[in-house]
Amino acid sequence: MQLHLVDATYELFRAHFSPRPPVRAPDGRDVGAVTGLLYTLLTLLRDEGATHVGAATDHVIHSFRNGLYDGYKTEAGVPAELLGQFPLAEQAMEALGVVVWPMVEFEADDALATAAARWGDRPGIERIWICTPDKDLAQCVRGERVVMRDRRRERTIDETGVRERWGVAPESIPDYLALVGDAADGFPGLPGWGARSAAAVLARFVHLEAIPPSVGDWHVDVRSAPGLGATLRARWDEALLYRRLATLRLDVPLPQTDPDELRWRGARRGPFLALCQELGAQALAERPHLWQD
Repeated sequence: MQLHLVDATYELFRAHFSPRPPVRAPDGRDVGAVTGLLYTLLTLLRDEGATHVGAATDHVIHSFRNGLYDGYKTEAGVPAELLGQFPLAEQAMEALGVVVWPMVEFEADDALATAAARWGDRPGIERIWICTPDKDLAQCVRGERVVMRDRRRERTIDETGVRERWGVAPESIPDYLALVGDAADGFPGLPGWGARSAAAVLARFVHLEAIPPSVGDWHVDVRSAPGLGATLRARWDEALLYRRLATLRLDVPLPQTDPDELRWRGARRGPFLALCQELGAQALAERPHLWQD
């Protein structure tokens, strides 16, 4: 059995900002993000042969992290025509018969991380594919068993790939982001620390706590090491906060306990055909190769 865990929020953003012409429903609504999401899921199910699928969304772009840091990402700046499609996207995935995890207190990434951790060691699971290019999810990668899949670029990132791309092990990704920051999530990292210096130091010491307070003990080839060490000491609490923001939660209360509950049994004929009519997307109605009735 292989599990495909889909970052549906990413897919909605990708579809909305793609260069293709706008897609509008008969009533004039912009539905390009939803139709794009459905096409990519149907491709995953039909052409790529996925059998067990769970998709996570940010039902609201607000989570417990906003209570920890005022600058953390919100729906501010998200186009209204995209934000308005989130509820419709969840309805569409349910009509397609895909298990949906709409997040409110947590984020979509937390749901995917929880699912990967919950079933990563389950006998009978050959591989878990986390379908996203989002570097936050790189912390979930484990060997070749739990991997990231960038479907747009047709690139699979296993543990070796994480090290090659970011210069650190998966377990160091939250520490790495604490130092370099994450503009997409709204926290800046520490001044002076960049991708190269953070990777060099964490490749040796793995976590922030293991970095010696004296740079003379680093034995790492980075420029301006004294300044980096001074910044880390002076802004230690900030670094720990940023790492907490970057660390994905593994305790999201997903209702499914058995991975077979993610089995795709086909589109729900009535709801799916009605949705396609609502969207004005007749071509989508012909895409499912399996129906529940």
